[in-house]
Amino acid sequence: MNEPELPGLDPRRRRLLYRATHRGTHEADLLVGGFVARHVAAMTDAELAATERVLDHLDVDLADWLTGRRPVPPEADSPVLQRMRAEAGQ
Repeated sequence: MNEPELPGLDPRRRRLLYRATHRGTHEADLLVGGFVARHVAAMTDAELAATERVLDHLDVDLADWLTGRRPVPPEADSPVLQRMRAEAGQ
């Protein structure tokens, strides 16, 4: 995935964007990174924190949840993850 060009982001948003687009698997980079790239500039502090918590999950879990291969367990479910799933078509 090419490095997203979002000038003017503060350090926290730049770190989050980097972390989302350099997950380790191409599928997660596209699904998670694409979502973050589209929304990071407008996220509130609470949304940034919630997104950071989503990124704490393993790539394989995120990819499975976002593609609908496995259901999201209740302890991992969050509004941000639900938005990611909706944008991924799930």
